[in-house]
Amino acid sequence: MPTEPVQLLIERLGAQGDGIATHDGRQVFVPFTLRGETVVAVVDGDRARIVEIVTAAPDRAAPRCSQYGECGGCSLQHLSDDAYAAFKRDHLAMHLSYAGITAEIAPTIIAPPQSRRRAIFAAHRANGRVAIGFHGRRSHRIIPITDCAVIRPALQALLPGLHDIAAIAAPPRDALTLAATETLSGIDLAINGASPKLSADVRAQLVQAAGKLGLARLSINGEVAMERTPPILRMGGIDVVPPPGGFLQATQESEDAMVRLVCEALDGVTKAVDLFSGVGTFTLPLAARASVHAVEGEVAGLQALGRAIRKMQGIKPITTEKRDLFRQPLNQIDLSRFDAAVIDPPRAGAEAQTRELALSGIRQVAMVSCNAQTFVRDLKIMLDAGFRLQQLTPIDQFLWSPHLEIVAALRR
Repeated sequence: MPTEPVQLLIERLGAQGDGIATHDGRQVFVPFTLRGETVVAVVDGDRARIVEIVTAAPDRAAPRCSQYGECGGCSLQHLSDDAYAAFKRDHLAMHLSYAGITAEIAPTIIAPPQSRRRAIFAAHRANGRVAIGFHGRRSHRIIPITDCAVIRPALQALLPGLHDIAAIAAPPRDALTLAATETLSGIDLAINGASPKLSADVRAQLVQAAGKLGLARLSINGEVAMERTPPILRMGGIDVVPPPGGFLQATQESEDAMVRLVCEALDGVTKAVDLFSGVGTFTLPLAARASVHAVEGEVAGLQALGRAIRKMQGIKPITTEKRDLFRQPLNQIDLSRFDAAVIDPPRAGAEAQTRELALSGIRQVAMVSCNAQTFVRDLKIMLDAGFRLQQLTPIDQFLWSPHLEIVAALRR
């Protein structure tokens, strides 16, 4: 049960960005605080809610948007720019130290505000009304978004129209998600959670509403319902039409930085394998200088890559393979055909595939990750096998959150 308000001294920031204090001999996590601050807070278990900031740290900054503190998307807007950049670097350094790895970390590349080109909004129908926005902090409550400092202006401007679409598609009880992506040819909207038994009339209403908004494409539960024009992303100078709701890097700026670092890490190679290739974020740029074998478990991503390849000219050969790299990683014999690899797994990392890479004859590897903990685990496997870290670069494309993208260049 919550207690009476108590005074706490914030000793440091935790991995998720919450301040950490000691109360009654145990750690208490206090969101939206900074090291050295004295606060009055209500303690509930191992968490506390601020009532008053008694002494503010010099690094405290004003929030960038009016929903901060309620919206669950951001947790670090109260840090100054310098303190924020240091937190991101220290986040990676901490995980490296846990594994006993000493490495020089390059300056963090930080994406600019209002650069996130894809947002997943939640919608819920209750008491005859539909709410749309982002989930609240540690809750399922939906917070309306009026001035987000993270998403692209085109996505912010889309919200009133998305409310109209949600009002048509939202089921009576369950939540609906609307993944909106800004592409070169317009907004690509993927609705998930709609009733699988939507009537033809309701589908027609959704298509009409999508046309009114000028959407490039509308998909419902993974099926394309309307395509005014193909939603185009450009990778390595090649136009790619991603599958509905398909994965892509959060910002164009961070993708450009990641591609540059991967290509530099694999400079001079002639035969590369792209593990967890997706729609070809790294495959297509690498093909300007080397033949590439793209391996991916999701068929929709490979199909999108295949369509892009058929339109390409003046590049090295690209081959594709559908394969579950968690259950069936490429082994040493499979990898013997290549002199380099790029590996960009999901947040869980790719321990089994990394062990095969470490044992193979491949000499140059670019490791890409969105999870510092699993990245360091997999990096240690490579270092223990004789690889050396050439460059380690944190990339912040998840602004004002504790998440971090990482690119590492390794040579045997």
